[in-house]
Amino acid sequence: MKVIEGNLVDIDNREFYPCTITVSDGKILSIERNSNSYNHYICPGFIDAHVHIESSMLMPSEFSKLVIPNGTVGVVSDPHEIANVLGVEGVKMMIKNGEETPLKIFWGIPSCVPATPLDKPGNIITAEDTEILAKTGQFTMLAEVMNIPGVLNGEPEVIAKLDIAKKYALRIDGHAPELRGDTLSAYIAHGIETDHESSELEEAEEKISKGMQIMIREGSAAKNYDALKSLIATRTDNVMFCTDDSHADDLLIKGHINYLVKKAVSDGFGIFDILQVACINPVHFYHLDVGTLHVGDKADFIILEDLESLDIHATYINGVEVYRKGGKIEISDSKIPCLNLFNHDIIKDIDIRTDVEGDIHCIKVVPDSIITERMMLHFDRRIENYQSDVDSDILKIVYLNRYYNTKPQVGFISGIGIKHGAFASSISHDSHNIIAVGCTDTDIVTAVNEVIKLKGGLVVNDSEKLHALPLPVGGIMSDRSGQEVAEQYMELNKLLSKMGTPLNSPFMTLSFMALIVIPTLKIGEKGIFDFDKFDFI
Repeated sequence: MKVIEGNLVDIDNREFYPCTITVSDGKILSIERNSNSYNHYICPGFIDAHVHIESSMLMPSEFSKLVIPNGTVGVVSDPHEIANVLGVEGVKMMIKNGEETPLKIFWGIPSCVPATPLDKPGNIITAEDTEILAKTGQFTMLAEVMNIPGVLNGEPEVIAKLDIAKKYALRIDGHAPELRGDTLSAYIAHGIETDHESSELEEAEEKISKGMQIMIREGSAAKNYDALKSLIATRTDNVMFCTDDSHADDLLIKGHINYLVKKAVSDGFGIFDILQVACINPVHFYHLDVGTLHVGDKADFIILEDLESLDIHATYINGVEVYRKGGKIEISDSKIPCLNLFNHDIIKDIDIRTDVEGDIHCIKVVPDSIITERMMLHFDRRIENYQSDVDSDILKIVYLNRYYNTKPQVGFISGIGIKHGAFASSISHDSHNIIAVGCTDTDIVTAVNEVIKLKGGLVVNDSEKLHALPLPVGGIMSDRSGQEVAEQYMELNKLLSKMGTPLNSPFMTLSFMALIVIPTLKIGEKGIFDFDKFDFI
């Protein structure tokens, strides 16, 4: 039996009061008001309503070491990224590793592996696989349904997965960027319940009015908090916080869901509205086995030093103090299986040689967004072996399937901003093929070949030297600690900043340039992809 005292944050009744909490066998036995005076507060823990743990470049056990000190007690995770690389085997690997951490991880069944029939990942997850996974009872939802044409056109495989989710009473997560009007209504009619891709307030309001729950996202690349924050006050019952994709450095330095909570407090929103969004709504919507500070609940809560700084003094999960400020999280280190799939041969400059003439589509990066814009380049005459126009910020972008020995796809991109060299990555959503941007073909090819030699990683070629963060687990995750990965990643970002990029998270931005289910222009298996036409140009 354990006794914890402090000021209770009673979100349901919108009040604070001094109390004594008795915990036994991991549950709250009693909550008794008292007349003592305390400076600290006992609050339900934070929940990330939608995250791809793999995007941190860490295994779940290491990811948890970064988020638990930030007051996170649970996450709703879609192992979509590793599924694209390793299929069901990758999903099982994540779940097994996640069992080694006290963090409560609630898993989704990846619904779109591949994201569309136009992608070529390392593995697929079929409707048959989906049913096998659903039968285990290990899953909370069918994860984000991003194949919008497949839903609207009634593609049998897509509909079968939706029917399986309904059969096993799983929540169904959506992925509906810029979807509006009758098309949105038709998408929702298939039982799809959430969206984390809204980038405009009016868009989010329409989705809520039609029955969706909206996730206010603040990740390393996609940041929608500023656009949607008013919903915290006006649609408190219908919104949740999520990070979606956050790299290890942001988790280490900025924080996790607590970062969103602090932003909302700073913006003047009511503390109880904020905490309902951060702590309560995901638990109720997904029916999570997470306590919310009621008698009989699991003893999952955090101790806040005060309600101004919102600094985390301690984190409790199932009645166990798993973190105390100044201490370390005790999670036994396990041997991480470095499962992987990397089959492409090295490439040569001639493989990405490009001649241009006339009108050429160019991807235009939007800072702090995974949405891109359309830009047209015009060449009055034929230019052979065109590589870049650094002064005009027109660089070459290359996509290379790492699972099959196919030829590279080449396009052009504006907004990356580097003045020399190149950088390449085997993290490219969603199939995680190799993607690279650079100023010369030689720089690009050198960076790409280093990724191939490493069998996965992030590489910066500053034209003089190669700098790398190896990612041996599926080519998207490290087998090292969160601290090590964050430090190495920050060094790579510093190099890219010195090379001229204005982007806050250039590798994360680069990783989304292959995500063809997000507007407007991207690059994929057959070159530049036009989201509006949903086909390659």
